[in-house]
Amino acid sequence: MSGSNSGRSAATVSDAPAEGAPEAGSSSDPDVFLGLSTEECVALLREMIVERRFEEKAAEVYQVGKIGGFCHLYIGQEAVSVGTISPLRDDDYVITAYRDHSQAIARGISPNAVMAELYGRVDGCSKGFGGSMHMFDKSLNFMGGHGIVGSHLPIAIGAGYAIRYRGGDQVCLCFFGDSVVNIGAFHESMNMAARWKLPVIFVLENNRYGMGTDYRRVAAVKELKDRGRGYDGLTSLDVDGMDVLAVRRAMDEAIGRAREEKTPSFIEARCFRYMGHSMADPMHGTYRTREEVEKWRSDDPILAFTRQLMDAGRLTEEEYKEIDREAKEIAEESAAFADRSPFPDAEALYRYVYSDGYPDDMRRRDAWRKELR
Repeated sequence: MSGSNSGRSAATVSDAPAEGAPEAGSSSDPDVFLGLSTEECVALLREMIVERRFEEKAAEVYQVGKIGGFCHLYIGQEAVSVGTISPLRDDDYVITAYRDHSQAIARGISPNAVMAELYGRVDGCSKGFGGSMHMFDKSLNFMGGHGIVGSHLPIAIGAGYAIRYRGGDQVCLCFFGDSVVNIGAFHESMNMAARWKLPVIFVLENNRYGMGTDYRRVAAVKELKDRGRGYDGLTSLDVDGMDVLAVRRAMDEAIGRAREEKTPSFIEARCFRYMGHSMADPMHGTYRTREEVEKWRSDDPILAFTRQLMDAGRLTEEEYKEIDREAKEIAEESAAFADRSPFPDAEALYRYVYSDGYPDDMRRRDAWRKELR
């Protein structure tokens, strides 16, 4: 499965599909929908639109100061999160980097809990301790949300090892960005997964830029999927990350290998983020041109899938508008919920530091600090 999309593009969701939106395959092909029912396909589209509208709302509230710190938006990459997470079982594991809001929602964390976490409030999925980069929910096996580039790949190896050790048939899905392929933990993790036959599915979201650096400027091997070819037993491939069904097909196959053969996979999903690296970074004009961004916007994964479903008679324009209206309401309610949620109290700083509670009272702890002045 190859994604040769040197210049596929994208755009934000409008109130109706754009005229002339690109078609993502022929609807006359009986296999184009992978055997998914109309309801299942519409559910994929709905999830993508909810993620998009949520992130747009997050950008809005960030600009008025309700979200502090870093905030990395996922707009444009929704086909990857939905295509990979949707076929997982409840007992599978997901671990990711810091662009994690949409992946958390796709895994089942409520938009309310994600937005409250962005606000740093007690009703956030990490009780306000994590913020944008550290979404977490043990009950859903969503293991973060990690801010250090590439630090979570060895943790995915640990999850994969635990699955094999216990004799389970779960899989661990591990997301990361293109800059990770140049660090040591990437190769250490690939080697261990291949050598020990661990059920880990590595998904590289190649959105072409590691922060502000074009990945081709720093990669001696520019076909990033080829980074995995040095490891016997690791299946390496690339896929069009702007096509939710192409991603879903690749993920279905990887899950089959992991469950039945206990072998890992490395999927390079070629995609594009429409926003800057973070909210502190402009969309274009520095390391990306307006023309490049607009070129990718013309192939929005949501609009392309919408048109594909309409052409196949699986979706009407009225149904699309209703889904989009509901997604906007979900995003608005998430912000209202976060506004209502209280901030953690001051003593919360001392919680979760020790497993059995802080070993002494706060007054004594602060006393030794004063002695150092």
